[in-house]
Amino acid sequence: MLIINVKDGESIDRALKRYKRKHRQVQMAKELRNRKHFTKPSVERRGKY
Repeated sequence: MLIINVKDGESIDRALKRYKRKHRQVQMAKELRNRKHFTKPSVERRGKY
């Protein structure tokens, strides 16, 4: 869960932009972890990974 603290005097648009940037970084890290080791499609369908 991402938490973004809105600073005093900061606009909501700016805080939303920081949230989106942080979310994109987390998604990239998650994707890299998933791609580190190849998982066969049959194993993915079984729900092991």
